[in-house]
Amino acid sequence: MWVDQEKVYILYPAHMKNKALLLPQQLLALLLFLPALLLSSCTDEVETTITYTVQEPVYMLRADLQQAVKVNTPRGLETPGKIYAKGNYLFINEVDKGIHIINNANPASPQFVSFIDIPGNIDMAVKGNILYADSYIDLVALDISNPLDVKLVKRVENIFPSYGMLVNDTARIFIARFEEKTITETVQSYNSRVIRNPWMFMAMDGSTRSPQSFAAAPGGSGAGKGGSMARFTIAGNHLYTVSLSDLQVFDVSNAAEPQSGQKIRLGWGIETIFPYNDKLFIGSTTGMHIYDNSNPTSPQHLSTYAHVRSCDPVVVEGDLAWVTLRSGNACAGFTNQLDVIDVSNARSPKLLKTYPMQNPHGLGIDRSTLFLCEGQFGLKVFDVKNHLKVNENLLAHFKEHDAYDVIPLGTSLLMIGKDGLYQYDYSNPSQIKLLSKIPIASKTI
Repeated sequence: MWVDQEKVYILYPAHMKNKALLLPQQLLALLLFLPALLLSSCTDEVETTITYTVQEPVYMLRADLQQAVKVNTPRGLETPGKIYAKGNYLFINEVDKGIHIINNANPASPQFVSFIDIPGNIDMAVKGNILYADSYIDLVALDISNPLDVKLVKRVENIFPSYGMLVNDTARIFIARFEEKTITETVQSYNSRVIRNPWMFMAMDGSTRSPQSFAAAPGGSGAGKGGSMARFTIAGNHLYTVSLSDLQVFDVSNAAEPQSGQKIRLGWGIETIFPYNDKLFIGSTTGMHIYDNSNPTSPQHLSTYAHVRSCDPVVVEGDLAWVTLRSGNACAGFTNQLDVIDVSNARSPKLLKTYPMQNPHGLGIDRSTLFLCEGQFGLKVFDVKNHLKVNENLLAHFKEHDAYDVIPLGTSLLMIGKDGLYQYDYSNPSQIKLLSKIPIASKTI
């Protein structure tokens, strides 16, 4: 069994031919019912017709993966994922396909520049003119000093797990993705209840699974800024990435030559990473981990704030951490809330207040203005100067969006959702104004 983008998969052998059965909401019922199946008496053998949805593995040659990264002409948004900002440029992940590069020198009129084909891409980060991105099992480093002529400068092979497992260094092929199919077939059962060979093999993974005149290239030696849903982040001369269970450190002091460093076991259900001062705040399905990053090559665990099982992005400002917990297939919980946590003593975080929410996703904070994505319920903006009266200080609620994540940039806000990218001017938080929108399948390129 594994979790990928809020779906649950179980791998069955024998009569299901090693296919992954998709059970988005019926998992609990299955686990409760399975013991009864195993204990049932088996007398009359009969045939039963069943219909089920499977995720069939699609394999990729490692050699093809190594040749697949290339820059292309701009294209519209289709299935946007993570967002990242660096200088005058925005980077939007097209889930599993690559990254849009957008010139955002004028936030009221962002312009698509190019699209980088990167198979298996979900996350990214930028330092100077080097873009780091995952490409299934590899980390790729790309020179984006000329966004119209992006060049691959380094590939760190076999550094990320594929569906919970590292691919063997000598393997020529690996599972790249799964394609959904509905199958109807006849199977043998006993008393119409016990499916032949009910044994299950279980494996888990949770990857809670883009010539014209434009402004100067991303430039600068520093890093950009990602959202609260990020699994990649840069602090100083180090890139940190989290998988479902591990923190991987890369030395990027020479940005074009990332060197893999220590891998730190974090436990299961890791989802996000957020840097703040000399700390790393890591969100998981069961809690928030705090790591001391004063020695950037070897972060040290300080504490864990535990909570009920739920999805858990986190942002920090001052002595307060803001954590959203939400229900959903991947989260396996029933809680939708915002937690305010005192992290002044990083070794002993304390819950200060909990606020009920509808279905909170990503969030961002800037000078006591909190931006909170409520999924299909839109974007909420709070004045949180008094962290004990957050619900009493709702500044705005944009209900028309399906909001996934945000990045506050000082006076402008980036918000990504299922229907596209929005930018707002929040220089006056009590009078937030829409600057621009890039819709899904935009034709205005």
